[in-house]
Amino acid sequence: MPGNSSSLTRLRIALTVFFALDGFVFAGWVVRIPAIKARTGASASALGLALLGVSAGAVITMTLTGRLCRRFGNHRVTVVCAVLLSLSVALPPLTHSALALGLVLLLFGAAYGGINVAFNSAAVELVAALRRPVMPSFHAAFSLGGMVGAGLGGLVAGALSPTRHLLLLTVVGLLVTAAAGPTLLRHEPPPERGLPAEGSPRRPDRRTRGLVIVFGLIAGCTAYGEGALADWGALHLEQDLHASAGAAAVGYACFALAMTVGRLTGTTLLERLGRTRTVVAGGTTAAAGMLLGALAPSLWAAFLGYAITGLGLANLFPVAVERAGALAGPGGVATASTLGYGGMLLGPPAIGFMADWFTLPAALTSVAVLAAVAAVVGALVGAAARRAAGG
Repeated sequence: MPGNSSSLTRLRIALTVFFALDGFVFAGWVVRIPAIKARTGASASALGLALLGVSAGAVITMTLTGRLCRRFGNHRVTVVCAVLLSLSVALPPLTHSALALGLVLLLFGAAYGGINVAFNSAAVELVAALRRPVMPSFHAAFSLGGMVGAGLGGLVAGALSPTRHLLLLTVVGLLVTAAAGPTLLRHEPPPERGLPAEGSPRRPDRRTRGLVIVFGLIAGCTAYGEGALADWGALHLEQDLHASAGAAAVGYACFALAMTVGRLTGTTLLERLGRTRTVVAGGTTAAAGMLLGALAPSLWAAFLGYAITGLGLANLFPVAVERAGALAGPGGVATASTLGYGGMLLGPPAIGFMADWFTLPAALTSVAVLAAVAAVVGALVGAAARRAAGG
């Protein structure tokens, strides 16, 4: 593919559409979790184990998607996974037990994990070709899609059953894939010469592998928080603050809107503050916001806490994945993504069991703890990099 700006622009638009679709479909599912929980009659811990299917399917697939991308290309894998994601989201409302729900969520999670590795790998290549830190803009599209999906879910919660709502998401997903997919399939990824000098070594040394794992840890702390709010945020508002189904969906929409705003300004933030300060400030802000969101006695204060959490978490995952990709290419993206979504693997059952042992608000404070851990790790990595540069 010629590396001209027109081709890169078309690829950027198409990738942005797929990021937005991913967020839209995922948010549409999560805002209907309370209704599906009631349909299955699952306890908090049983629901947590069922939700483990999403994370388990995602993490297992991520370990394989890197190989698929190398064999078939990031763009083809993105399109195929988008089709599978759109089809599988219609399955959860058809189940009537926690076990059946967990099994169909395994398929949904597999498609979700596959598309995330594929389009993040494609985005890292495009960021290198553009030579600007625009990775947050792609994740802003994911958050915008989540905001729209959650908002739509709130509007139709009282009018449409979960079955009809999620079937509608299937139709939208297939139509969007049919519209944007051909652009990816027609164009090859940007040439590797666009990568920075240190990018995409075939055999990363021990230090590089260690840094990729560290960035994966930061991504994991972030994914834990995103997954917790996606899976349990609406239920907390309904169960503990007695919100209606529509109001509970608005809570997640506040989180998604804040994530969108934070990521839309992420490129400017990175250019002005740098990666280390962005990660430290974001983790600290998210920790404070989640404490408010989990422990606030009123619905509006919880909304504010969710929004602050979204602003704080906004750029942590994009920075971590982009740095891993810059250090080790698509393999680094796959590794960091796998470790990152490992946070989602641990999150649903951990929150569920802690909710049974203590309370759901107390369980959600673990999000604040891990956001603080991400800030500390980011500060330590930045200090080590400065010492290495000085030496």
